[in-house]
Amino acid sequence: MVQTPSRSITLEEFLKLPETKPANEYINGQIIQKPMPQGKHSTIQTEFSTTVNVILKPRRVARAFSELRCTFGGRSIVPDVSVITWERIPRDANGEIANIFPIYPDWTIEILSPDQSQTKATKNILHCLNHGTQMGWLIDPDEQTVFVYLPQQKLEVFDKPEQKLPVPTFANELNLSVASVFGWLSE
Repeated sequence: MVQTPSRSITLEEFLKLPETKPANEYINGQIIQKPMPQGKHSTIQTEFSTTVNVILKPRRVARAFSELRCTFGGRSIVPDVSVITWERIPRDANGEIANIFPIYPDWTIEILSPDQSQTKATKNILHCLNHGTQMGWLIDPDEQTVFVYLPQQKLEVFDKPEQKLPVPTFANELNLSVASVFGWLSE
């Protein structure tokens, strides 16, 4: 995690800055750069988004977005995957998906990279949950573990291959296990 040393800036000032690769996030008045995704991270992110979109998007239930900037609750963050229910997806005047998402994701997924802070990722998940997100996942490829966060509930840990992973109620059609998520790394 790279933190850009500078004076505190406002959210409005941050949102006027050009986008960077990897993305910068705005947290507590500071600009913090996300680490560049590596192979395992990118594979899980792509496969997860594809799985959600193949199953839920055709029925207009929800859509998964990779690396989408979400600005809400005084922060501007870029979860690895944001799943947003269909009726909440911001649209422009033409009915197309908007460029700006001033909303929280309904389901937020963070995937740890080797040099990423688990604490920072957890804080972003908790911020989402405190502002309306239904569920958060923190996926640790090295430990082959999925941490599941729910609002006002205790953390659940899934690290046995046969364990079925909980999903938000709108995504009940998804049938994911620890083995299926980490199996993507062997395909």
